[in-house]
Amino acid sequence: MVHRSLLGQLVSQAARDEVQQLVVGAIIQFDGKVLLLQRPTDDFMGGIWELPSGKVEPGEALDQALIREVKEETGLDVTRITHYLGDFDYESGSGKQSRQFNFTVEVASAEPVVLQEHDAYTWTNLTEEPPVTDAVKQILARYQEI
Repeated sequence: MVHRSLLGQLVSQAARDEVQQLVVGAIIQFDGKVLLLQRPTDDFMGGIWELPSGKVEPGEALDQALIREVKEETGLDVTRITHYLGDFDYESGSGKQSRQFNFTVEVASAEPVVLQEHDAYTWTNLTEEPPVTDAVKQILARYQEI
């Protein structure tokens, strides 16, 4: 389980680094595969595959944001946040310096996946080259180490 003290440290470090937008991402595993979502083609970075992820709202804790975003983007209910896998920085579509914190989570049930904001989803076997950005590839590599 991820400790609240770690979550606070992550937020404090992001503030020191002058990160403007916090984002959380989840690795959801089922039957040896990881859930990836495809961004709408008309959206920022349209068509890419990514982890279920989203912005942290003002005043919201990272763990609360993670649970909310997984539910909003997939319809799945997080039962436990198990590991912190690291972060990466990027510039958002609105030009904000953003940092995505990535965690492994357990869900009550892996099906059905109900998409609200993406065009498609896939359960990807990590023995293959996942169709994601280099930053997400690094997070998935860390996931495979645990």
